[in-house]
Amino acid sequence: MTITETTPDLYRRLAAALTERVDAVPTNRWDSPSPCDGWTTRDVVDHVVGTQAKMMGVVGLSIPPGPSAATDPAGAWRHTRDAVQAILDDPAKAALEYDGHFGRTDLASTIRTFYCFDLVVHGWDIAHAAELDTTIPEQDLDMVGAIIAQLGDSLHMDGVCGPAVEVPADADRQTRSLAALGRKA
Repeated sequence: MTITETTPDLYRRLAAALTERVDAVPTNRWDSPSPCDGWTTRDVVDHVVGTQAKMMGVVGLSIPPGPSAATDPAGAWRHTRDAVQAILDDPAKAALEYDGHFGRTDLASTIRTFYCFDLVVHGWDIAHAAELDTTIPEQDLDMVGAIIAQLGDSLHMDGVCGPAVEVPADADRQTRSLAALGRKA
């Protein structure tokens, strides 16, 4: 994430990366266990689709009905991605405010932080479960690290991330970041 990267552009770039991973999932890997305890690859996509739709509802917007992740996970993701992108590309909608966990904020700020973070992390979850390339680009690790620091202990609230896992002192940056999120690389 660069300082000049707008929220719509950041979402577009990260959503494109997630789309590449979702589209690469072999048919026989959709029901494979993911690093998210009790979730399959398909469940991770369903979570991303569902949480983004729910977030739009917080500011009085909605995503029109589309494919279900249960039967068409890639289609469900593309439908949600396109709807969220259209909302972010509309400055009036992106600026809609609400009272969030950390106080008054707006939709674009929440998407820029938590939901873009989600695209990177759950992209890794999908890639890991589907046995795809799990590399997270350095600029995205910068963003993940910043969000980890910003969320602090809230990161480990019920339903967000599991407890951090220990890694060797010489672990690479990606492994350390994922471990902070309760994931074993």
